[in-house]
Amino acid sequence: MNSLIPVEFRNYLSLQPLGAPEGYNSSFFSGNLPPMFRPLLSLRGLGLIASSVVAFLCLSPARAELTFEFSGAGANQIPIAIADFGGDFGSARAVTSVVRGDLERSGVFRLTDVSGLSLTEATNPAFEEWKNLGADALAAGSVRPGGGRLEARFQLYDIARQTALGGEALTTSPNMLRAAGHRIADFIYEKLTGERGVFSTRIAYVVKGGATRYELHIADADGQNAQAALISREPIISPVWSPDGSRLAYVSFEDKKPIIYVHSLVNGRRVVVANFKGSNSAPAWSPDGSKLAVTLSKDGGSQIYLINADGSGAQRLSTGSSINTEASFAPDGQTLYFTSDRGGSPQIYSTRLDSGEVRRMTFEGSYNVSPRVSPDGRTMAFITRSEGAFRLAAMDLASRQIQVLSDSEKDESPSFAPNNRMILIATEIGGRGVLSAVSVDGRFKQRLSIPAGDVREPAWGPYRR
Repeated sequence: MNSLIPVEFRNYLSLQPLGAPEGYNSSFFSGNLPPMFRPLLSLRGLGLIASSVVAFLCLSPARAELTFEFSGAGANQIPIAIADFGGDFGSARAVTSVVRGDLERSGVFRLTDVSGLSLTEATNPAFEEWKNLGADALAAGSVRPGGGRLEARFQLYDIARQTALGGEALTTSPNMLRAAGHRIADFIYEKLTGERGVFSTRIAYVVKGGATRYELHIADADGQNAQAALISREPIISPVWSPDGSRLAYVSFEDKKPIIYVHSLVNGRRVVVANFKGSNSAPAWSPDGSKLAVTLSKDGGSQIYLINADGSGAQRLSTGSSINTEASFAPDGQTLYFTSDRGGSPQIYSTRLDSGEVRRMTFEGSYNVSPRVSPDGRTMAFITRSEGAFRLAAMDLASRQIQVLSDSEKDESPSFAPNNRMILIATEIGGRGVLSAVSVDGRFKQRLSIPAGDVREPAWGPYRR
């Protein structure tokens, strides 16, 4: 395998990378590369089958969905009661379940036991009774048929002030009840926290099922309603959402080499963005969706290029003989954060597209990679080697203060939620690939896994437009 890795990397590899913990092994690709090196993968001697079979899909139901476990809690949780919605029993129960699940998994709310109490939006609540149950807020509603469709109505109340905070009427259908529940949860979250909820957003990730089956999945933020966008016998890595959420860029090995594609989630069509000689890897969208930063080795070493979303106009940005990879745009569209070994070990740097100025961002430790900047531009998530393990960390970009957020050992691929509150990563538990979502203060953690299969390469999608 080492012979297929760019020469620049071999100094870091002894099959156990860069001081990795004893027994480190990436079972997802049966390789041993740490996060910095995976974007520069060549074929890595796969040779598993005589020919590739790839299915391009306009999102078809996936074979398995993610299951959630969560631990910890945010500071100052808000006690809230979600009454059983009235109206059509089955539909109302489905919506109520989604709303409760979303709010509980957020770590921001503590659900009050309502013991099967039902309340619709048309009924004035007995505020004192709900207060005695320990609730500060109350949501009530109903789901009823009308005009061949379903209408979900709800109202949110401030128990202490005994006032209504607002509500909505949503037109939906039996197969869109989960979406209605997510919208209701988003409304409640924003009203009570002042920040937008992310329950209606989507996530992308890759599932490995068996030795030669890789599936690129799109799912709701809670891991449900999973659909396959691509099925292949060869690895799929580095998916990243376009800013408008209509496309995914990713790297596929279906032609026995890493090629960057842009895949429309609307019609399933794909465009080859980078298929140059050598490695084509690590795509990252510009904030306006017109370009991608990519890592190419077509001119020798691994360097960062800017390329149009249709594959035209490749322009080299980085220079020198060092490894430069894993570029990620800041929200201003003019600053790129990237990983480089120019200082002797993998560290994170930033550069300005307008001036070319380069600044080193990380100085603590000998291994810091995979920078991702929050949508508000205030925080940078990355992977650091801490106490012999690869862990998620976050840097406050104003103060440069760093906090290690996870206690796992093989974290990679950080991705921010669009409201800046959570960071989604891939990690390994018990020898299996799982996803984990960690709050930016490290207090609250979620784990997402599939009963049979490894899950990797997460990307949290933007708000829907």
